[in-house]
Amino acid sequence: QVYLVESGGGLRQAGESLRLSCLASGNLYAVHTWGWYHQAPGKQRELVASITRYDSTNYTDSVKGRFQIFRDDAKYTIYLQMNSLDPEDSGVYYCNARGPVTAAGYFQYWGQGTLVTVSS
Repeated sequence: QVYLVESGGGLRQAGESLRLSCLASGNLYAVHTWGWYHQAPGKQRELVASITRYDSTNYTDSVKGRFQIFRDDAKYTIYLQMNSLDPEDSGVYYCNARGPVTAAGYFQYWGQGTLVTVSS
């Protein structure tokens, strides 16, 4: 079991920055990939950024050069640094922890989400 608690959401104006945090606990040794997902109102949840246990990162095209995912293992926290915010970035951001993909599938856990609102 992995428990995730997000924080750091809030209201910003376009062009400003925000840092989201995801505090993790539980069987963290089993996690292969940490991710941040974005769900805009009325839309599906989509992967924004991910980082593996080997520090390999991946970003969706819309946030490349603006967002950065990183983690502090000593604090059991995964961060999403969001710069040059755009109103399209508004929505709920969820932290995700996923195990390695095997023939049997994989496990994943979600946090409760944190709301980001960007005004124009």
